[in-house]
Amino acid sequence: MRKFRPLMLSVALAATAVTPSLQAEESAQLPLEELRMFAEVFGRIKSSYVEPVSDRQLLEDAIRGMVAGLDPHSSYLVPEDFSSLQEHTSGRFGGLGIEVGMKDGMVHVISPIDDTPASRAGLQAGDLIIKIDDAPVQGMGLDEAVDLLRGEIGTSVRLSILRESKEAPFEVEIERAAIKSSSVKSRLLADGYGYVRISQFQANTGEELAEAIAKVSEKEPLKGLVLDLRNNPGGVLQAAVDVSDAFLNEGQIVYTEGRLDRSELSFDARTETQVDMSTPLIVLINGGSASASEIVAGALQDQKRAVIMGTQSFGKGSVQTILPLAGDRGVKITTARYFTPSGRSIQAQGIVPDVVVERRSLNDADTPAVELIRERDLAGHLENGDESKPVAEELNAEDFQLYQAYTLLKALSIVSSR
Repeated sequence: MRKFRPLMLSVALAATAVTPSLQAEESAQLPLEELRMFAEVFGRIKSSYVEPVSDRQLLEDAIRGMVAGLDPHSSYLVPEDFSSLQEHTSGRFGGLGIEVGMKDGMVHVISPIDDTPASRAGLQAGDLIIKIDDAPVQGMGLDEAVDLLRGEIGTSVRLSILRESKEAPFEVEIERAAIKSSSVKSRLLADGYGYVRISQFQANTGEELAEAIAKVSEKEPLKGLVLDLRNNPGGVLQAAVDVSDAFLNEGQIVYTEGRLDRSELSFDARTETQVDMSTPLIVLINGGSASASEIVAGALQDQKRAVIMGTQSFGKGSVQTILPLAGDRGVKITTARYFTPSGRSIQAQGIVPDVVVERRSLNDADTPAVELIRERDLAGHLENGDESKPVAEELNAEDFQLYQAYTLLKALSIVSSR
């Protein structure tokens, strides 16, 4: 018996070790009933559909539907989709210049991109496209709708738009163009007060941001900075990390969690910054700020580095990965969720601003009924010598949210200097 005990024990251990793998095998088995149903539907379409359909077409459509059914951001990529995706992240692509998704069976404008035909035509985040030319969008897949929006450069497309602030749909005709978008723009709001806008996160956005900050601070050190991420639909994750790192000298920026080993990532700030940590920073967001924009806003908010101002962001807190397939095809599928440094998931929630400022414009109805007389109203008054219009008045007229950000930025600058 002594001789047999070790053998019996080793067999028992082997049995316990094999059991989980057997269970994994059983759980990995394909459901036969559903496969039979798939084969039956496949056969019925082949024999009964009004027109002949090739096996290749049916199988590709099945794959496309399987991936699209996962979530709004996963898709099956044929070779031309690969090319389009690469152009988009590199900053050069053709079309109208809008980031879109599906909502209630219609194409939902997530954000128009700056200096593109869509933004010049006045499209806004939240618009619903209900018709493309004469084709109703209801019932279309997103890929099909995007194919209709794209076309030869110089051709036009007519869109029927449903906007919440309008009582009835209206039409907009837009000419397609080659989209060459620089992701970062900058200017001075006033001496010492900088403004930087990031329209989307591309591979070189971090470098462009460094150049923009150098430009607005070349004459004198910054007293304050507004970072505008409104209507920014997101883009490259690493670019969001680079932008956040420009304003942080320590701490976590973002981390991701998923089922793949390579989807478990964490990014921390480096000690070098492009803007002094004592410089007041305000970040503008709205409902068109998504994905990478929310990573930046969430990191700066959690690290208490910036005041977040505007309206609640879009709420896309997931990471997509391109998985290559044979034949120059691939799938773009959601592989992880991302979290802000405090552990917040942005998915379907978004970033809530520290200071809520709705999009609006001031007009005569907002001014007092009786205005006090000032020196400049008196006949024959001496001129100041500087006829330039005050910055506050210009901002108030063109962008109420930016005006509010500038006002708060000046207050923070005064307080910090004291």
